Amino acid sequence: MAKVYATGRRKTAVAKVWLENGNGQLTINGQSLDEWLGGLESIKKRVMQPLEVSKQETSVNLVIKTVGGGYSAQAGAIRHGISRALVAYDEQFRAILKPYGLLTRDARSVERKKYGRKKARKSTQFSKR
Repeated sequence: MAKVYATGRRKTAVAKVWLENGNGQLTINGQSLDEWLGGLESIKKRVMQPLEVSKQETSVNLVIKTVGGGYSAQAGAIRHGISRALVAYDEQFRAILKPYGLLTRDARSVERKKYGRKKARKSTQFSKR
């Protein structure tokens, strides 16, 4: 099978995912998962979740480029991108990934700051008198 491309998004992060048959190699921005994330085990689990659920950890190679956001947002974008790539690779994965909510784009993002406020909702202390 040829390479499959998919895009994942979360907050302001975008992940471009290329998936192909292979032996389980995972490259993120030219680094392995351990080099890219270091000791953040919970975020590593989040990245690997679509592969674990679909039991494809050792049968596909992934090359991923991420841009924008922080590690957590990028991990969410990668998870979304891997899920979409797996579905493009084989449509049967949709039934497996959908119940876990892995194909849904998490639309939550930072609320904009309003004028007259310190942050989006934080205000100055109210004084009645």
